Amino acid sequence: MSATMAMMATKFGGALAAPAPADQQLRRRGGAVPPARAVPTTFRRGAVRVAASAGGKTRFHRAIEKEGAVLMPGCYDALSAAIIQRSGFGAAFISGYAVSASMLGQPDVGLLTPPEMAERARYICAAAPLIPIIADADTGGGNALNVQRTIKDLIAAGVAGCFLEVIPAEEHATKIAAARDAIGDADFFLIARTDARATSIRTGLSDAIDRANLYMQAGADASFVEAPRDDDELREVARRTKGLRICNMIEGGVTPLHTPKEMMAMGFHVVESPLSGLYSSARALIDALKILREEGTLRDNLHKLATFEEFNQLIGLDRIYELEQRFGSYKVPVEAEAVAEVEPALV
Repeated sequence: MSATMAMMATKFGGALAAPAPADQQLRRRGGAVPPARAVPTTFRRGAVRVAASAGGKTRFHRAIEKEGAVLMPGCYDALSAAIIQRSGFGAAFISGYAVSASMLGQPDVGLLTPPEMAERARYICAAAPLIPIIADADTGGGNALNVQRTIKDLIAAGVAGCFLEVIPAEEHATKIAAARDAIGDADFFLIARTDARATSIRTGLSDAIDRANLYMQAGADASFVEAPRDDDELREVARRTKGLRICNMIEGGVTPLHTPKEMMAMGFHVVESPLSGLYSSARALIDALKILREEGTLRDNLHKLATFEEFNQLIGLDRIYELEQRFGSYKVPVEAEAVAEVEPALV
């Protein structure tokens, strides 16, 4: 370990080890993951906490204050983000699952890299500049130093916050602390995710809640306990976790589907619907192409498509025309033209 890495390890309370591949594979396959080790004293005492993690005023904090419970649909490219903004939503989420599918045509099994996510996020944020957008940063990539680079890349891309998820509790807390350090005073909302509920029917929920509280202590702005099985578990998460809470609403998932108003009554502050857009657009594409393949035309099913005018409106063609007319008709003043003609002769 270099002197720089040794200093970073001391700062963030432990060795800068990369995530264990076996643990990653177990989590993604839905298998049991070994229980977390004891939490380092550094994190128990809250030595790495900073004022920002206790309730800073990011765009996302303000959105929660305004709406009570923010409904955050998922996007995966610039067009889906623009549609979310145009539809009136106050926030959006860049799903790693959806980006892996749309960009790589592959499942979410760790193939998407942090730089690829940051690059996709840059286009997405540019297409929906009026709303805060949260990105899925997965494990942050490698060790605490990699996490800091990932966070800075996302901030540079215009992202308003991210999810971080790691299996070992100590490593996750270390990465949350590193992320908080990298954020500094930036307008960035840090969410700690735990999938520990899936590790044990008997103790998984309690373990997930303990981890969520640990990560809040390490510097997260909000916690996300993935996959509560029923309303009783949702209420227990809300009752026992500290700070702001996020819940996932996945069609076909294990958590019961609820409205933001219902989730707010339970004690949640953000309701994420990460795959609604992806699944609905995939269904529409499958259905339309099936008709086209079988009938050779969609002339009897035009109602299933956006019109030419509707789509041009979605992508802002009128605004482009206005800009073209505004700057395309610009004329150089006569005096400037005369100077331009004389100056070369004087050289």
